[in-house]
Amino acid sequence: MTRGRRTARPTSHAATQVLFDAPGPKGRRRILLLSVLSTLVILALIAGGLWQFAKNDQLDPDKWVVYLRADYLAFLGRGLVGTLQVTAVAAVVAFPLGLLLSLARLARSTVLSAASATWIEFFRGIPMLLVVYAFLLALPAFGVTFPRFWMLVIPMILVSSATTAEVFRAGIKAVDRGQHEAAAAIGLGRRDSLVHVILPQAVRLVLPSLILALVTLLKDSTLGYVVSFNELQFQGKTMVSITRYLVQTYVVVSVIYIVLNFLLTRIALALDTRMKARATAG
Repeated sequence: MTRGRRTARPTSHAATQVLFDAPGPKGRRRILLLSVLSTLVILALIAGGLWQFAKNDQLDPDKWVVYLRADYLAFLGRGLVGTLQVTAVAAVVAFPLGLLLSLARLARSTVLSAASATWIEFFRGIPMLLVVYAFLLALPAFGVTFPRFWMLVIPMILVSSATTAEVFRAGIKAVDRGQHEAAAAIGLGRRDSLVHVILPQAVRLVLPSLILALVTLLKDSTLGYVVSFNELQFQGKTMVSITRYLVQTYVVVSVIYIVLNFLLTRIALALDTRMKARATAG
């Protein structure tokens, strides 16, 4: 099994190189040029925005220091806690459900595979906002109601389970075929081989993608304002009605989201780099 695992790593790395071929000298120059131009455009937009802010008195310190007040920080903090709660609960349910859906789609049973494929394609193709509205407006018309927390979390679970199912399916298929053969050679059946050999490797392969899926869930939590759930976006909207500072409030809220997404993305990149280094060393 050890020998099989070692052979799988270079193969997976080689597959990644085929999908994402390293650019040549001309390609690198083009990428550098586009990066410089993009940076200049972004800096110009930021400078233009700051100039407009200053022109319209939006940079007045009095309009910003209010967000250092303890009661305002606590108010936004409650929204941040709500955002983290719905994201965590949705991930804890959606990721295992996505794994089960991927296994069902790869199953030998035609009925099970077709049912899983239908679920995945349906929820991958429908905007999450429509699913939220279904729980907010459509289901109550038939007497089916949920607390506001679950009116947001269940749609997040349904949509995320479909996308993560494809992530897991890709990870399972990326495991080297030699691992299947090695498991069979030592007498493991299909189920034991999947549980003890294939899945652990597949999960390691898709771990960076799962972190990015967590970023998507964090962004999807902003739809909590639709159901009036006290997540960060909704708290920001409420704070606008208190302070009357729309620009300042949403800048502060946006910075919080950017920091959270940046941290999660960095974790994903670090995991991806570590896995590639291990694959190269193996």
